[in-house]
Amino acid sequence: MKYGFIGGGRMARAIIGGILRAHLCLPHDIIVASRSPQPLALLAKETGVRTAESNITVAQEASLIILAVKPWDVATALQSCGNALSDKILVSIVTGKSAESLQTLSGARVVRAMPNTGAMAGVSTTALAPGPSATQMDFDQARQVFEAIGSIIEIKESLFDAVVGVSGSGPAYIYLVIEALSDGGVAVGLPRPVALDLAIQTVRGAAAMAEQSGMHPALLREMVTSPAGTTAAALGVLEDAGVRAAFIRAVRAAKARSEELGAHL
Repeated sequence: MKYGFIGGGRMARAIIGGILRAHLCLPHDIIVASRSPQPLALLAKETGVRTAESNITVAQEASLIILAVKPWDVATALQSCGNALSDKILVSIVTGKSAESLQTLSGARVVRAMPNTGAMAGVSTTALAPGPSATQMDFDQARQVFEAIGSIIEIKESLFDAVVGVSGSGPAYIYLVIEALSDGGVAVGLPRPVALDLAIQTVRGAAAMAEQSGMHPALLREMVTSPAGTTAAALGVLEDAGVRAAFIRAVRAAKARSEELGAHL
């Protein structure tokens, strides 16, 4: 299998790293085109992948092409490929752009994927959905790519904008939580490095407990919350500040923005 990338940003580089670590192909079986030549040259030097000056070269040489550009660049990127994507596998990680619209523009068999920035640490959660003309083999080949950077969830494509709100944008919410927790630690006297490490490890531990126990988060929260204790006092402040409602509004806002981006292909 030869893999192509239209776009060479952080997510593309993370996926390339996963493909190579999983030994899905050799470095020279990957070809990448990007509008940013310097990062592309560095990627080639570090990994041994091939680079191309045009998107059409990627489309002509690869069997599975990953579309990794900004939503507003999709039409230009696909049109630059001419008919070279016809009947190829096009895996799109672009927010908001439907498989049907991408298929219309490219003539390719489309699979949509929504990884998150955990890909850079090999722990992405990627949502996958086949497009109208994608075969089971196409889907399986796409799945293999994203299993190399973490876990997979198969969903209906109609839920992709909701996935963006929870998972695609979600890491930024958690980084904000880590930042706020560490700032709070500094405010009560902890050295900055200690406060940050405590915040990171606390989030890591809570996530591991939620995953491994299978318990509802509310029950896990109750286990930590003693009557009239410190956690109860802290949670009272968070509820008074509307933190729960703010997270829900954030997810809805990200979903709405994803829908807006998809409306202008």
